[in-house]
Amino acid sequence: MKIIKALNAMGLMLALGAANAFPDKPLKVIHGFAPGGGADIFLRAVVPKFSENLGQQVVIEYRVGAAANLAMEAVAKAQPDGYTMLMGTPGLATNPFLYQNLPFDPLRDLAPISLIGSVQNAFIVHPGVPAKTVKELIALAKKQPGKLNYASPGAGTSLHLAGELFKQLAGVDIQHVAYKGGAQAQTDLMGGQVQMMFNVLPSALPQIKSGKLRVLAVTGKTRAEALPDVPTMEEAGVPGYSATTWNGILTTAGTPRERIAKLNDALVRAMKSPEMKQALDRIGQDPLWSTPEEFAAFLHEETEKWRKVIQASGIKAQ
Repeated sequence: MKIIKALNAMGLMLALGAANAFPDKPLKVIHGFAPGGGADIFLRAVVPKFSENLGQQVVIEYRVGAAANLAMEAVAKAQPDGYTMLMGTPGLATNPFLYQNLPFDPLRDLAPISLIGSVQNAFIVHPGVPAKTVKELIALAKKQPGKLNYASPGAGTSLHLAGELFKQLAGVDIQHVAYKGGAQAQTDLMGGQVQMMFNVLPSALPQIKSGKLRVLAVTGKTRAEALPDVPTMEEAGVPGYSATTWNGILTTAGTPRERIAKLNDALVRAMKSPEMKQALDRIGQDPLWSTPEEFAAFLHEETEKWRKVIQASGIKAQ
């Protein structure tokens, strides 16, 4: 009996030791988009402080393709030990409705750790559009149903969906023009080939400042620090409107809760640090942090919101 108790106690001590040792080897964050994009620049800013807080190297691994579905699937099917993480994007909430027969379910197969940042979108128009406010634009669109158009970086992208949400909440009929990237879409907007678009604020801001584009609103729930005099879409007359480009870190479902808690602690401390605030200010990102439960609730809310938008508009990924 004494031998059995001793063995049990030893097993408990070993288990506790193993838990406390996590992480005892390098970790990785899988990213579904090519190096050099906005989300990649953001992730590269976060990883050094995250690594420092964990006491282990965190490396970025790229699984590019299929609108980040390859990256999501890799993490969904990884060992549930916390060593493999995902750079989460709005595709977590939208891809299940844009793509048929995905071999994973983000809500079921991934475990949220923490939100880490968001970027406001700007609702911008060509200066030749005779509307100075969102209400004036809505009135103009209702007078000319189907005549005005808006650009996006492609069908099914978060900026396309931002436009579809506007159409549904404002009750307007404007035509979508899909481009192969945000830069080309904004260039044609400046040239007057299209009348309006939703674009991430860091990309739109220089053209807004130069007067080449007019901003009518920002799309978050609060005003943007970079444009304090510009109203939110809600303030501008579209109740319930919110569409930001956000990021968060997730891991594989089934990962022990104590490991998720340790990863969350390291991320939250990183996001709260003064040096992180300075780094993100330079790239136009707003730092965020959350508990795993808050991130899970946010992801459920985003999923339901975009499900309604996608199903009502009939959008399919191209």
